Amino acid sequence: MALKQRLNVEVSFSMASMTDIIFLLLIFFMITSTIVVPNSIKVLLPQSQQQTQAKPITRLTIDKDLNYYVATGNESERRVSFDQITPFLKSAYVAEPDIFVAVYADESIPYKEVVRVLDIANRNNFKMVLMTRPN
Repeated sequence: MALKQRLNVEVSFSMASMTDIIFLLLIFFMITSTIVVPNSIKVLLPQSQQQTQAKPITRLTIDKDLNYYVATGNESERRVSFDQITPFLKSAYVAEPDIFVAVYADESIPYKEVVRVLDIANRNNFKMVLMTRPN
């Protein structure tokens, strides 16, 4: 009889510890999602079969209205004139000579605008990557 009474012990499960774990996971994903730098300027990129493997640090964006935006690392894009692109990229290369410059060009802009930017890279030996979206 004593053995039967010992086995009828009620086990209770506290949901408080599970709630703490879920809350900590939520905080973790909220913090890590802010580290990812999405392109904040809406640009319709041309399609490609593969994505670029290089990890660019500096971004150059050309929107459909032919506005130029530049940014380095986690900073937000700022609008610049075409003449300000070269000094910006030179200062970025002085700070980090091994970086890639990602060029986000809207698919509706004239091709000559992309060539003008690529010409800047060619004259200054910058490493540029044209960004596309996968099919």
